[in-house]
Amino acid sequence: MAAFETTRVQTAFAGRVGLSFASLFAAVLAWNEARRTRSALSQLSDRELLDIGLVRGDIHSIK
Repeated sequence: MAAFETTRVQTAFAGRVGLSFASLFAAVLAWNEARRTRSALSQLSDRELLDIGLVRGDIHSIK
């Protein structure tokens, strides 16, 4: 019975660690996507930004 309990605790811990890594990975992906979006928007002219409803000062707040 003790081996079953130990295995269950280890499995629960491994699951939490896995979720932590998945959460970290998702955060890194979101950060990179926002970085790429800001970079692409920075390449647009002021007129092009205005066409999509943005001004240059709005670019830094893209998340």
